[in-house]
Amino acid sequence: MGRKHARGACPPYRPHRRRGRRRRDRPGGAFAGQTPPGAAAPEAAKLDRARRIRHTLEELGPLYVKVGQILATRPDFVPQYIRDELESLNDQARIEPFSRFETVLEQDLGSNWRTGFTEIRTEKPLGSASLAQVYKAVDTDGRPCVIKVQRPDAHEAVLKDMTVLKTAVRLFAKAAPHFNEVVDIGAMLDVLFTVMQAELDFTKEARNMKDARKAAKGFKRVCVPKALHATPRVLVQSFAEGTPVNRIKPDELSKKHRKAIAYQLMEYMFRGYFLDRRFHADPHPGNIIISTDGKAHLIDWGMVGRIDRGTSLATLGVFLALAQNDGAAMARQWISLGTATPWSNPSAFIQDISRIVPHWTDASLEELNFGVALMTLLRYSSQRGIQITPLTSVVGKSVANIEGSVRCLYPKLKLSTALHGTLTDVMQDLILETLSGEQAAQTTLHLLSTLIHGPAQLQSSLNDLSTRQLTFQARNNLGDPIQAGRHHRGVAPVASMPVLALGAAWARAHSRRKGS
Repeated sequence: MGRKHARGACPPYRPHRRRGRRRRDRPGGAFAGQTPPGAAAPEAAKLDRARRIRHTLEELGPLYVKVGQILATRPDFVPQYIRDELESLNDQARIEPFSRFETVLEQDLGSNWRTGFTEIRTEKPLGSASLAQVYKAVDTDGRPCVIKVQRPDAHEAVLKDMTVLKTAVRLFAKAAPHFNEVVDIGAMLDVLFTVMQAELDFTKEARNMKDARKAAKGFKRVCVPKALHATPRVLVQSFAEGTPVNRIKPDELSKKHRKAIAYQLMEYMFRGYFLDRRFHADPHPGNIIISTDGKAHLIDWGMVGRIDRGTSLATLGVFLALAQNDGAAMARQWISLGTATPWSNPSAFIQDISRIVPHWTDASLEELNFGVALMTLLRYSSQRGIQITPLTSVVGKSVANIEGSVRCLYPKLKLSTALHGTLTDVMQDLILETLSGEQAAQTTLHLLSTLIHGPAQLQSSLNDLSTRQLTFQARNNLGDPIQAGRHHRGVAPVASMPVLALGAAWARAHSRRKGS
C-alpha cells in the first residue's frame, strides 16, 4: 500500500481541543452539546487516529509492524481503541498481490514449483503478517496445507531498520545514562533482534516446529502443525483448520471445553519456560487457532525465545512466590534475575512487591492483566536500582501475549491454578535433570575447583584479615547493608562466622602439616 493510498483511506486527523473550549465558553447556541457541522465525532476521531497509527507502522516496514504487535499487548500505556486497531497487525497487515510473491517461490522452489500442488488459493491470503503472507493449498498427496511466503526484500528492510534503531538506542543511552544503568535498552533490543532474526529464515522455523510438536505430545488439546517443506523464504506446513482465538463466538465452544483448552495452553507454555527453556515468544491471538474439535493449534514458530537454566529457575521462583502470596520471596527471586547497581535499594523493592502481591495472587485474567503486572515489577525494580537481565524482555512479551490470548477464551483462568496443575511434572523433570550425568559432572567440576583453589583463596583472605584489609559486605534479612564496625569496613553476617572459624582452624592445621 503506497503512502498516497494510505492518505486517501484515512482522512487527516484534526484535533478538537479548540472546538471543545469554544463549547465550554459559549453555553447554548449551535455548538452546545453537539458536534460542530463538518467535524468528526470524538469516537470517530479516535478511531481515525488509531487507523493512521496502524497505517504508519505498515508504511515504515516489517520491523515496525512487529513493534505495533508488541504495543497491542501493552494496556499499561496504549489506549484500548489503539490496541484494538493494532491487533489487526497480527494477521491482517497490509496485503500485497500474489504476483509479488511468485518471484520468491520460483527462486526458492524452482520454476516448476506449481507442480507440487494441485490447488493454490491465490485470490486472498489466509493471513497477512509483518514478514509474510500465507495461502491455503492442497499438495499432490491430497493433504490440505498452507504456503508461507516471505515478503520480497523483507530481510534487507528488517536488518536496515535494526541498524537504525540500534543507533537511536545508543544515543538515548548517552542522554539518559542513569536510566540505562537499570534498564539496559541496548541489551534488551539485542535479545529481541536475535529472536526476530530467526524469523527471517523459515528453515529455523521448521526446526522449531519439530521441537514444539515433541513438547506437545503430552497435551491432548494443544497441537503444532507439521512442517512439510522449508527453504529460507518459503515454508509449506500442514493446515490448521479453525478460528483465531480472539474471533471465537460465545456459542462455538462449551465453557468446559474453553476452560480445558485455556489451562492446557498455559501449562504448555509453562513447560517451555521452566523445562525446555525454549518457548513460543509470540503467542498472540492470531497465532492460536481453535478447531471445532476443541484443540488449540499454535502456529508461526519463527519467533522462539531461549533462556538459560539459571534464568528459568529464577522465573519459576517468581511464579511460585506469586502463587503462594509471598511478596518477599518474589522480590528476592526477581533480584536474582538481575544485578544490583551501586545505588540499589533491595529492601525498599521487597516492601514495594510485598504490598502489591496480595492483590495479584488469586486474581483471574478478567480481574488483572498480568502483562501490566509484569511491567509494574520492571518499573519498581528500575526505580530501586535493580538491573534485570535482558532475557526477561522476551519472557515478558511471551507471557503478556499468551495471557491476552487465553483471556479471549476463558477470562476466569488463574495463573496460580495453572501453575499448580503442571507443578508436579515440572518439579519431577527438574529433579531428574539435576540427577542427570551432565549435571552431576558440572557439580563435580565445581567441587573440584573449590578443593583446588579454595585453600589458597582462604589463606589469602586470612592474611588480609590479619592486616585488616579484608572487607565483608553483609545484608540483613531485608537486604539492607549492615553498618560497618569501628575497625573494619564491613561486618560478616552472624551465620557465616562459624564457617570462617572452621576455615581458619583448617587452614592453620594444614599449614602446620606442611611445615612438619
